[in-house]
Amino acid sequence: QVQLVESGGGLVQPGGSLRLSCAASGLTFDIYAMGWYRQAPGKERELVARIGSDFSTNYVDSVKGRFTISRDNAKNTVYLRMMSPKPEDTAVYYCNAFRLRVEHWGRGTQVTVSS
Repeated sequence: QVQLVESGGGLVQPGGSLRLSCAASGLTFDIYAMGWYRQAPGKERELVARIGSDFSTNYVDSVKGRFTISRDNAKNTVYLRMMSPKPEDTAVYYCNAFRLRVEHWGRGTQVTVSS
């Protein structure tokens, strides 16, 4: 049974920092591409960042230079470092594991950026 468990969300001030973690189990972690998605109220879910099994990365334009995705295959964990978050980054953040046509989702963690 595949499980993706996000943690690290919460309230953060604009200009602060936050690190999200996603611990994976029940899958061969190092062969999966891992991603972070987010969904704000009234909006569609969007891809924030993705890291491939080869450690290549891509980001949505709105977070480039501020967010960093990384993975630790020894810990079966993917991270999202959020630097200088903005109020528009407020959303539920979801962890995603993807390989070929198979994907798995976590339940999400709320991030609220507010002073």
